[in-house]
Amino acid sequence: MSNELILLAVLMFAATYPSRAIGLMSPALDRLPNVALDYLQLVGPAILAAIAAVGVMVATDDSGGTHFTIGVEWLAVLACIAITAWRRNLLFGLVVAVLLVAVARAAGITPIVI
Repeated sequence: MSNELILLAVLMFAATYPSRAIGLMSPALDRLPNVALDYLQLVGPAILAAIAAVGVMVATDDSGGTHFTIGVEWLAVLACIAITAWRRNLLFGLVVAVLLVAVARAAGITPIVI
């Protein structure tokens, strides 16, 4: 393992730990208004959604350039949202989305690169 990776791990720990440990460091967190608690609970899913959106909408080619894509992944995201809202079960929605993409890729369906 190189020293750069160790330094990167330490920097990432220093950058992310305070936000993850805010509940441990602040015993009066439960006294915040409900609006603030609702907001704080949605920060993590919002960040994960942003990361997932980039994974669905942007593709990197062999030369390192990025391109906007439209493919079956978009349909999988919509299916996941619809099934999760309908069944109130995120795991089921995710499984359906993954299976949809896996079947499409096995069938040779490729995204449209714009």
